[in-house]
Amino acid sequence: MQLFYQPELVNGIHHLSADESRHAIKVLRLKLGQEIQLIDGKGSFYKARITGDNHKKCEFEVIEKKEESKQKGYRHIAIAPTKNLDRTEWFVEKAVEIGVDRISFILTKNSERKVLKTDRLVKKAISAMKQSIKATLPLIDEMVTIKSFLAAADGDNKFIAYVDFDNPTELKSDVGEDNLVLIGPEGDFTQEEVDLAIAKGFQKVSLGQSRLRTETAGVAAVHILNLFP
Repeated sequence: MQLFYQPELVNGIHHLSADESRHAIKVLRLKLGQEIQLIDGKGSFYKARITGDNHKKCEFEVIEKKEESKQKGYRHIAIAPTKNLDRTEWFVEKAVEIGVDRISFILTKNSERKVLKTDRLVKKAISAMKQSIKATLPLIDEMVTIKSFLAAADGDNKFIAYVDFDNPTELKSDVGEDNLVLIGPEGDFTQEEVDLAIAKGFQKVSLGQSRLRTETAGVAAVHILNLFP
């Protein structure tokens, strides 16, 4: 299924963006009167008919609207971006495909990447949303320090994934309706950061017996939150 993204559908915008128009008309060679499928990133699917086949501004009329089935539970991952941006992009892509509601980026003491621009990550998320036939675009936050994040963090179930092989508590055992999981950098959280998180109501949890890369740990957490909602 080929999905087109138009986030302003709810505001009465009935044409595709320049990039989407070019793809529809120039690449897919869609014509006047043909039907297309759209998503608004806010939870709705649309069936529409092309009313103007200009490759710079493809216009359409909505025929049908359908709401996306809602996933049980809320899945929020706060993660330290990797030094190699490709790995962070991979995490965003896979997290969206599996199912995530919000992704936040945190700057920790051991973070190797100090600056992060989210524009490209949002584009990766949009592509993954289309690929996995979803209609809701997860919220993607700009990076903040872990202290700032912890000061504002809320949620009924707050976890910090920490490499501690003596920790008997696995994430899957305590997943609830509203979940937030912290994932640290390659060098992991410092003890001070762990202590601060615990003081803010976070529970230290394990993601299994293997030592995972940051992006792998993020995907593992998303997967667990989807398996045990």
